Amino acid sequence: MTSTPVRDHPSTSDAGRRAAHATSEPAPPSATRVAGRLPLPRPRGPVSSALVATLTAGPPADDTHARLEPLRAAAADALRRHTDPADELAILHDGDLQLALTVMYELHHRGVDGVDDAWEWEPALLAVRQSIERPFEAAVRTRAGRPVCEETDAADVAKRLFELAEADDSPSLSRYLARSATAEQAREFLALRSIYQLMEADPHTWAIPRLHGAPKAALVEIQADEYGGGRPGYLHSELFAATLRSAGLDDAYGAYLDVAPTPVLVSVNTMSLFALHRRLRGAIVGHLAAYEITSSIPSRLYSTGFRRLGYDTGTTRYFDEHVEADAVHEQIAARDLAGKLVEQDPAIRDDVLLGAAACLAIEGDVGAYALGRWEEGGSALLGPLEDRTETGV
Repeated sequence: MTSTPVRDHPSTSDAGRRAAHATSEPAPPSATRVAGRLPLPRPRGPVSSALVATLTAGPPADDTHARLEPLRAAAADALRRHTDPADELAILHDGDLQLALTVMYELHHRGVDGVDDAWEWEPALLAVRQSIERPFEAAVRTRAGRPVCEETDAADVAKRLFELAEADDSPSLSRYLARSATAEQAREFLALRSIYQLMEADPHTWAIPRLHGAPKAALVEIQADEYGGGRPGYLHSELFAATLRSAGLDDAYGAYLDVAPTPVLVSVNTMSLFALHRRLRGAIVGHLAAYEITSSIPSRLYSTGFRRLGYDTGTTRYFDEHVEADAVHEQIAARDLAGKLVEQDPAIRDDVLLGAAACLAIEGDVGAYALGRWEEGGSALLGPLEDRTETGV
């Protein structure tokens, strides 16, 4: 599967992106920050600006439909700019729309700082989200490349998933970290990864109540490990938080959202898209299978890279844990989870392949973006990392 670097929107140079970050509209302050919730982000354009303004003006009420009109109008205008059939992936490059999706999806996860939880199931807001989701899903399907598999038995489905991973030719962030990355690039890598790793396993967990029998048992087995076997401090998200602290970075949930480039938002949004729709349960299963299949060896390389740069086990423990755990998880995810799910319901096979291919392609886009910025001598973030490490915001 070929991976082409995803351009960020709207800036292309490191200097341009830093300038845009420095002059962007600040997020409204929160006097009652709730630990664990996503911090309210800086808007990146008219859609996310209208969304933040609406969500922070109070809970849904009788006038909600009218209050959402600026958001509906901004979203419709943005989507009209992405109707060129020659650029089916345009929405994957739009940081404003992707940030809006991230915030709306987060209402179903940990919630957003300063936003009333009643917005989670507000029909008028869900209608706006759906208007963005439709072209987003279409673009994700196009980016995945529509892989095929002729068989529906567990062994052959698993074999096909491993073949997809083996054929993936995306640029390797892990090899770069192991051999060449500077200390600052390694810290940027952790900031990029933190957007998902601090919520690690949560999107895939949405599939548990949507499965039954052997696939459900397999997913629970994987997720039990991801959540540390029920032991606080052993959750993989908490292990990653410890890695951030050891590297001198902010371990707060969503701390680096404002400097996360668009491909990172696309990656997280793809998981939420698959996770929150029962009709796409096969896709979130396939996504997890590909994620596990491609985790063990890269984790070993990440550990090698951080040790090369002088970091101790406080930083590498997260990656060391995944070297062994994911070598086991990849077999369970491919055969007992994805393969058995297709055996139960052959009609879901194509969605499983969709999820796996989307994971490989879109995670590859994140790597290609970061490596491209570093090769240019710039930063993979939209603003200085010091914005967070110095202020602790």
